[in-house]
Amino acid sequence: MISNDELARLDQQDPLRQYRSEFLLAKDSCYLDGNSLGPVSQRVVQKLQDVVTAQWQPDLIASWNKHGWIDLPLRIGDQLAAILGAESGQIACCDSTSINLFKAISAALSLSSGKSKVLTTTDNFPTDRYMIEGLSKLMDERCELVSVDEDDILNSLSDDVAVLVLTQVNFRTGQLLDMKAITQAAQEYGIRVVWDLAHSAGIVPIALDDCNVDFAVGCSYKFLNGGPGAPAFIYAAKRHLESLEQPLSGWLGHRRPFDFSPNYDASSGIAQFLCGTPSVISMSAVEAALTLYEEISVEQLREKSLSLMEVFLAQFHQSGAAEKLTLVGPRDLTQRGSQLAFEYEHAYGLCQALIKRGVVGDFRAPNILRFGFSPLYLSFQDIGFAVDQLVESLRAGEATQAINNQRSVVT
Repeated sequence: MISNDELARLDQQDPLRQYRSEFLLAKDSCYLDGNSLGPVSQRVVQKLQDVVTAQWQPDLIASWNKHGWIDLPLRIGDQLAAILGAESGQIACCDSTSINLFKAISAALSLSSGKSKVLTTTDNFPTDRYMIEGLSKLMDERCELVSVDEDDILNSLSDDVAVLVLTQVNFRTGQLLDMKAITQAAQEYGIRVVWDLAHSAGIVPIALDDCNVDFAVGCSYKFLNGGPGAPAFIYAAKRHLESLEQPLSGWLGHRRPFDFSPNYDASSGIAQFLCGTPSVISMSAVEAALTLYEEISVEQLREKSLSLMEVFLAQFHQSGAAEKLTLVGPRDLTQRGSQLAFEYEHAYGLCQALIKRGVVGDFRAPNILRFGFSPLYLSFQDIGFAVDQLVESLRAGEATQAINNQRSVVT
């Protein structure tokens, strides 16, 4: 086992250690669920107080112009572009990931005349599949869902596939897909590719432009720490912006929304993906959270997240816990996102028992215990504490206790 002294030494050498104090974390707790919901930071709290008391309260409706509220979707979009490896003017912050998937898949189909097959993986996140199913009902013969195993993606590409919809990091296993290689292979068949970045944005280096991605979507409340239910984002490559069709023609996607014309005239840029009025308070939280990325590179975050996972697995195996829990997904950490997932018969009960011990992970059906490793606020000593609590809980048989197996709605 790695000693406490060695873990403390790793923390002292950590160039990101100062950012831990940015976050308002519970004492005596190790939060390993940043891949579901990131914690609140002091800069977000300060921003929200400012928006409410120094903008909304005194200036009311004038704030849309005076404080730039109306520009938030595109202003945050450019913040995200710098994080996701894209030129400005190709990302808008708006709506939810699900709604943006609907828009992106529809737009991709509008560029794929004569083809209707939308290919995705059997174990893709459910909302991605649900959106394709919904479109297939609306569009009848113009949209057909085709499912394949994750290992069969490349072998399933063909000239009759219109759109490929993939999540870069599998929500259950943590498998990281090769964005550049898959996109290139698909585009050789004339396939438009839509990437879901929900589990990779802000934690895995992404180069949307360099990978020649067509469309991408993602949320801002996981590793980006934008807050519960924070607005999502959508990326559309600039080469497509003048020729695509996006069916959700809301008023803020209009070229001149305040003309209040009865006829829709879509904006020519990424603004055409906007629909309704932006959620100012939520977007302001996202804007504040993303300022961290002006000080830290995603490459730095990736390096530390890999180190945290390496230490966790070393402690995990040396403790004997591997005799009961089975790691799922690739053994090579560079082929994972920033999460470890373990199969265990009583995964739900174990998850609840660990939460009571101050180690917060989450459960994914049918038998997966997940831990997310966000390097902004996690220390190496946190990891040692988490594994110690895991071992003690297993020894005590807490996973099978009735009190830990009362299911809540959110798992």
